[in-house]
Amino acid sequence: MKKNVIVFGLIAGLIVSVLMIISISKCYNDPNLEHSMLIGYASMILAFSFIFVGIKNYRDKYNDGSITFSKALKIGLLISLIASSIYVLVWLIDFYIFIPDFMDRYVAQALREAKESGASATELANKAKELASGQELYKNPIMVVLFTYMEILPVGILISFVASMILKRKPVKPIVAKAV
Repeated sequence: MKKNVIVFGLIAGLIVSVLMIISISKCYNDPNLEHSMLIGYASMILAFSFIFVGIKNYRDKYNDGSITFSKALKIGLLISLIASSIYVLVWLIDFYIFIPDFMDRYVAQALREAKESGASATELANKAKELASGQELYKNPIMVVLFTYMEILPVGILISFVASMILKRKPVKPIVAKAV
């Protein structure tokens, strides 16, 4: 099981991280971060499709075609954790080395969107205060790690539950002939 989890966790982590880097680099050419979020969550779903592959691979190749819900969930959650950890690590490197002004750009975009949607001066002031609070939290590396896990890990957990429900299979009982 360990090899299966590591292989599919690494594949999922690589996919989601590469697509995150592409998405972030696109947002630096286009200040509209909306497409970035869409691409980001789509890439998470694509990457976490390897949870299905990992559970099915374990069930069919190593477990005689059967797997319990709890065993499938364990495999899915471990794959999610590995992929999410790679994503967090890549984000930390990208954020601190290549795009340390990301939060400034994010805040500017959020305020621009609020203004364009017709927010009043009071609403804009409240939004600016809220964003400044989040920006302050993001100065702490531990908070960066926690926020980044909160972005990706729930998606992996949800897909792990769905995959476990779909792929669980009871062992096939051998047919025993009765003596007459």
